[in-house]
Amino acid sequence: MRAAMESGIISWFDWPLFLSAFATLFVIIDPPGCAPIFASLTQGTSKSHRRSMAFKSVGVATVILIGFAFVGEALFSKLGISLDALRIAGGIMLFIIGLNMVFEKRTEKREDRAEDLLEETQDPEDISVFPMGIPMIAGPGTMASLLLLTGEAPTSGGEWSIILALLSVLLITLASFLVAGGLLRVMGKTFTNVLTRVLGVLLATLAAQFVLDGIKGALF
Repeated sequence: MRAAMESGIISWFDWPLFLSAFATLFVIIDPPGCAPIFASLTQGTSKSHRRSMAFKSVGVATVILIGFAFVGEALFSKLGISLDALRIAGGIMLFIIGLNMVFEKRTEKREDRAEDLLEETQDPEDISVFPMGIPMIAGPGTMASLLLLTGEAPTSGGEWSIILALLSVLLITLASFLVAGGLLRVMGKTFTNVLTRVLGVLLATLAAQFVLDGIKGALF
C-alpha cells in the first residue's frame, strides 16, 4: 500500500515542471537581489520590526501571486488574450528584466526606489505592501511568469507543482530577508553583482524561449 501511495504521489508531481518553474521564479524574484534592499529599508530598526516586516512582505506577495496563478488565466480569457500572445509579451518583458540585470540597471532602480521611500518618510513603519510585497517580490515579471508556466501545465498536478515551486522560492526569499544584514557582510558587493549578472543571462535565455514558443504557436 505504501508503494502504491508513493507511486501515486510521484505520478501526480511533475518534477521537470517543478524544476523549470523553480529556476524561472528564482531568477525573477531574485532573493539575493531583494535582500540588500530589504536590509536598507529596515536599517536602524529593531530586530522584532525587521522580523515582522520579513514575514509580512513575503505573506503579502504570497497571497497576491497564488491568487493571480489561479484567476489570471481566466481573466485573460475573458479579455480575449491568447496564451501565445502572453508568451510573446511575457517573454519580451522578462528579456528586458534579464538585460537590466546583466547591465546592473535592475539593482540600481531598486536602490533608487528604496532611497526615495526613505526620503519621503522619516519613520518607514510598514514596507511590507510597498515596495517589498509589490513590486519587488510580486512584480509584473513574476505574474507574467506564473501565467506562462500554469498555461503550459499539462494537468492539475502540474499546476500544483508550479505552486510548490513558487512557495519554495518565497521561503528562500523569507530566509534571505531574515538574515539580510549578515548576508550582505558575508556575500560582499562583488559576489552579489556577479550572481545578479549570471541570473540575468539565464533569465534572458528563458525569455527568448518563451518568445520562440509563442511565435511557433501563433503561426503553426
